[in-house]
Amino acid sequence: MTIRVRGIYTTALTALFDDVVQASPPIQQRFEESFPVAPATVSITTTSDRQGVCITGQAKRVAEVGETLNNSGLDTFVWQAQLSRGAVFAGEVVETLGSGALVECGAVDGEQLDTPVAGDRCGFLPYSKTGDRIETGDTLQVQVDEPRPPWTDGRPVLDTTLRIHGELASLIRGNSTSHGQPELAEILPSDPPSGWSVTWNNTADDAGLDALDDTLDTLGARAEKLDAALSDVESPGAIAPHCYWPGEATCWVWFGRESRFSLDAVRREVVTTMPGHHRVKAGANEASAAVNFVETLCDDLGVGETPEDEAFPFAVVTNQFGPREGDSIHIEHGKPDGRLFDLGAGEVTERATSGKLTVTREMSPGGDYDALGVKRQAGDIAITKFEEGRWWYPTVYRSDSGETRGTYVNVCTPVEVFPDSVRYVDLHVDVVKHADGAVERVDDDELDEAVEAGHISTELAEKARAVADAISKSL
Repeated sequence: MTIRVRGIYTTALTALFDDVVQASPPIQQRFEESFPVAPATVSITTTSDRQGVCITGQAKRVAEVGETLNNSGLDTFVWQAQLSRGAVFAGEVVETLGSGALVECGAVDGEQLDTPVAGDRCGFLPYSKTGDRIETGDTLQVQVDEPRPPWTDGRPVLDTTLRIHGELASLIRGNSTSHGQPELAEILPSDPPSGWSVTWNNTADDAGLDALDDTLDTLGARAEKLDAALSDVESPGAIAPHCYWPGEATCWVWFGRESRFSLDAVRREVVTTMPGHHRVKAGANEASAAVNFVETLCDDLGVGETPEDEAFPFAVVTNQFGPREGDSIHIEHGKPDGRLFDLGAGEVTERATSGKLTVTREMSPGGDYDALGVKRQAGDIAITKFEEGRWWYPTVYRSDSGETRGTYVNVCTPVEVFPDSVRYVDLHVDVVKHADGAVERVDDDELDEAVEAGHISTELAEKARAVADAISKSL
């Protein structure tokens, strides 16, 4: 197995795995070794929101990498993508938008990985990716060009041009012109399959003859398999939505707070690493430069033996990047099946240096408060108290006259307070305290179902139940 890694988790993951290839100059410097510029069987890239990584490549190898990362922390989640990179479908247009169309793609025949599947079966096809005008109800052949994490609003981006994706090079079907050709490519023994052209990436300039030839061989073999899969198939109009070709194995990894601190410890074996290195970088793009500056300047960074002992600089981080008192912040409520719900924005009415945050929201009238059996009324407010790293948080609902209407305590993975949002993954089981003082534990059945579905591990479920027990007794 050879692995290419990119993004804010690169140093830790390079230390975690053997056979890393195509390493960037900073990585080569940190490890004081030379990494080969060779084809990768697995690619690991940080997601655009920095919350986790995408793993693509050969199914067996992707599964191995996913299992290793899943063991990085109790609050790590791994899901198989519903629409994998390179998958080809007979799709049906279900909605047209201003810049493109939503296309129903259908299910992949057979799971590629032994992990729960996340996401739906719709992708987004930009109008620029098709030469024909498309309307709702049209059918056409599409390929997944850019997968998207299930916890984001964006859908996988589709294309009508077929590609075989690679890190050193990619093949394009129906294009006769090669692009970005390195000097050695002119003398390669191998050629792209008939009907395919090659586009070389910048990293290919540093690759040797054997690596370039191996790249063409690997990509060419996949292209021939795709050609075979598409020969003598029914037209999209006859079978859409339908999967013609499953593409590369693709899975998503969501890191929680404990996972990030665990990766900090791995990184610290290689290079100076501040407490909360990955936690800070995950919160804001501009934090990376600040973290790198601190680690370059300082040797003693207050590192403890466990994440709980480490002097995570909550006050410094929030003073620099937010949130501050008066700011608006969203509550991003993750689900163990990969979905993410925005519970709405509230005002930060209090922030303590210890990591505590109070968020106040005005509630819209209509409906009931979950599990409390109380109607939402005009003028109601919700006061939610978060604490960085805690496995639960309470929300007190009050009327416009200040009367307590009930308290809902959500059990979740350790809370992370980012500049624009508070994030966690809900663990289903919760505890409520009614206005009359009665305490009730709810949704144990949903936790059981999540364990049965493979969305929550047995160990994580035990932790959730223990937290719920402690809360019930304290209330």
